[in-house]
Amino acid sequence: MKDIKKEDIKQEVFDLYDDYAHNKLNRRQFVEKLSIYAVGGLTVPSLLSFMSPNYIDTLLVKPDDPTLDSNFIDYESPKGGETIKGLLSKPKVHEGKLPGVVVVHENRGLNPYIEDVGRRVAKADFISLAPDALSPLGGYPGNDDDGRTMQKKRDRNKMLEDFIAAYNHLKNHKDCNGKVGVVGFCFGGWISNMMAVRLPNLGAAVPYYGRQPEAEDAKKIKAPLLLQYGELDTRVNAGWPAFEKVLKENNIEYEAYIYPGVNHGFHNNTTPRYDKKAAQLSWDRTIAFFNKHLK
Repeated sequence: MKDIKKEDIKQEVFDLYDDYAHNKLNRRQFVEKLSIYAVGGLTVPSLLSFMSPNYIDTLLVKPDDPTLDSNFIDYESPKGGETIKGLLSKPKVHEGKLPGVVVVHENRGLNPYIEDVGRRVAKADFISLAPDALSPLGGYPGNDDDGRTMQKKRDRNKMLEDFIAAYNHLKNHKDCNGKVGVVGFCFGGWISNMMAVRLPNLGAAVPYYGRQPEAEDAKKIKAPLLLQYGELDTRVNAGWPAFEKVLKENNIEYEAYIYPGVNHGFHNNTTPRYDKKAAQLSWDRTIAFFNKHLK
C-alpha cells in the first residue's frame, strides 16, 4: 500500500471529507466519490484510512497525567432536561481558585480528541469541563460515524442548554474563581457563539470555525470573542463578513484570525486536516486570551 503524505491529497478530497463529516454525504457516498481520487498507486481503502481520525497516537496529554486530576462527573441540565456526563480536569497543585473553561465538542460527541483538549486546558492552569451532549443517548459510542448519527437525533437548542448548564456548574464549583469562558470546535464553535449570545456574564468565548449567530442574536453579545477560521473553509467563512459587521456596529470586543492555507478542523491533530503551525499559534492565542479575560 502506498505511503500517503498530506501533499499527495487534492483539496477536493478534503472538501469531500468536510461534506462527509457534516452529514452531507453518508459513508457509502463518501467512499464512492473518494474512488475518483484513487489513482497513481492510491487505493480507496488507503485514502479512507488516511482521512480517518487516529486517536491512539495523537494524545498530547495522557488521561493519567500525574499533574492533573481528570475525572468524569455528572451534572444536571434542568432546561435541557437531562443529566450530562463530562470530563472535569484541573491541576493537582494550584494556588487559590482557578478560572473555568467549558470545552465543546464537534458534531460527534465527546471523543478522545476533545477529552485531550480538556486536559490541555487544565495543563494551562484552568479548571475545564468537557461535556458529552450524547449523554442522554448513552454517550459517545466509540467511533465518530455512529457519534454523528446519534448527535443528529438531538435538538441543537437542547444541547445548547446542556452546555449553558456546564457553564453554571463550573461557575459554582468550589475550585473556580467564578470567571468562566468557553472554547468550541465546529458545532462547538456555534455553541460558543451562542453561549456568548445567551450569557451576559460569560468571561470569554473562543469559537473555532463555528457558524455565526443571526444578526439579532449577535447584537446581544457582551463577552470578548476570539474567532478562529481556516482560509479554505469557505462553508463557514461565508457567514463571517455579516457577523463582523454586527460586531463592529455594536462595539463588541473581538479578535479574528483567518489562518492561511488551512482547512476546517485545522486544530484537530487526529486527521490530516490538521495544520501544526496554525494549530499551535491559534492555541497560544487561545490560552493568552483566557489568561487575559479570566484571571
